[in-house]
Amino acid sequence: MKNLKNKIIIGIAILIFVVGIIVVAVKGFNVDLEYQDTKKIEANIGKSFEKEDIENIVKEVLGKERFIIQKVEIYEDSVSITAKEITDEQRDNIVSKINEKYDTDLKTEDITIITVPRVHLSDLIKKYRTPFIIATVCILVYLMVRYYKLNSLKVLLRTIIVVAILQAELFSIIAITRILVGKLTVPVVLTVYMLSLVGCTTYFEKKLAEKKKEEN
Repeated sequence: MKNLKNKIIIGIAILIFVVGIIVVAVKGFNVDLEYQDTKKIEANIGKSFEKEDIENIVKEVLGKERFIIQKVEIYEDSVSITAKEITDEQRDNIVSKINEKYDTDLKTEDITIITVPRVHLSDLIKKYRTPFIIATVCILVYLMVRYYKLNSLKVLLRTIIVVAILQAELFSIIAITRILVGKLTVPVVLTVYMLSLVGCTTYFEKKLAEKKKEEN
């Protein structure tokens, strides 16, 4: 019964991994706007405005497309609108609706659609790379020394394999469920990484206790 349960779990894990690879190959990850090539327009409304009002206007014009609204300038009387794509017609409609809402006289010809190059995902993890590598090496060395009675090489390989498999499963789930890949992805990855190490340590402690018991 236990073997059957393990086979089912392994089968599901393999299925998730394979489907994840297919989704990444076909669609890629669902990255946040910040990590895509985007279009941006900025409008100086010249008076206080509600961010929610602008969001409603942009939503009405762009439909289901994702966008980011930000208040800019020191007095927060200007608005920045970022989306994957903003056409001239969409810009004109947004400006027209802002004029109507706030009784302003914004000119569409004064508002340029700016192309914003994407921030590469590699830049997202760049600042974590060195400390992550150093911490990982230190942890692996500690585990090999701490559990040398269980065979240091086996401890090393098992830990690396467990961490790699769980990370692969995590990214597969992210790809399949189309969860946004952005700034919150790193904390999630690190959390799963730490949990996998805790799981390995718990397993090694149990095996070490059994070995000591056998020796006694």
